[in-house]
Amino acid sequence: MTAPTLEGDQNVQPLIEMHDVVREYEIGGERVRALNRVSLTIEHGEYVAIMGPSGSGKSTTMNMVGCLDVPTSGTYRLDGIDVASLNDNELAALRNLKIGFVFQQFNLLSRTTALQNVELPMMYAGVSRKEQRARAEEALAKVGLSNRLQNRPNELSGGQQQRVSIARALVNRPALLLADEPTGALDSHTTEEILELFEDLHHQGHTIVIVTHEAEVGRRAKRIIRFVDGQVASDSHSGSRSGPQPSDSRPHSQSDSVLSVSARVSPTPEPLSSEPPSSEPVGEVF
Repeated sequence: MTAPTLEGDQNVQPLIEMHDVVREYEIGGERVRALNRVSLTIEHGEYVAIMGPSGSGKSTTMNMVGCLDVPTSGTYRLDGIDVASLNDNELAALRNLKIGFVFQQFNLLSRTTALQNVELPMMYAGVSRKEQRARAEEALAKVGLSNRLQNRPNELSGGQQQRVSIARALVNRPALLLADEPTGALDSHTTEEILELFEDLHHQGHTIVIVTHEAEVGRRAKRIIRFVDGQVASDSHSGSRSGPQPSDSRPHSQSDSVLSVSARVSPTPEPLSSEPPSSEPVGEVF
């Protein structure tokens, strides 16, 4: 029997497909339904904001999209891959090569340089040392930090730290940039700079999904999906269509190749939200 791979369907398919997804948690002896039969599709090249009040299910949806959790029932496919069919090692490999995470609190290693922080995901992906350095320098240049390669996080402003985080998310050439409140720790001026950077990345063909409660951040996306009580309450496109239209043409992704299922699994990460996490360990988010 041949080992399964993490290669998606080579025919054109949506990047994200959720169909009748239910997520329930056991809390205090009761079943709590965080997501209630959610169905949505996100195409390659889209720039989407997921919004909603606290407890609406938006963060549970982000955990699901980021393969940090799996449905209780229903199906979720990422780039044609049925996530529920994967074991923990395969989920870790999928996250590492298909998804670039951007966090509100940056999640940078404090004792390492900007360059070393950006190189980290490639260590888990088996990229050669020489290629790690070249790609990390390229990613930092892309976010305007060519002159900050050797600075540690405490030598960088909040906006610069978030740019390092975005460079780290880009370095494995993922199919999806997934951002959790990426401007939540920034002032208004720096927030504008980061939003302009996301717009530039969208123009370059990157698929971006941002989870946010900030109306101004949501308005910058080309599509807004609003959650209420664990369900999609509305799904609308903005009037601005200046970015690339969803299509099968997208930046080259290392994850388009066949991946071994023997990926290295690191300690379980913290969940991306305060909503109840899955009881199953899910591995490294890089």
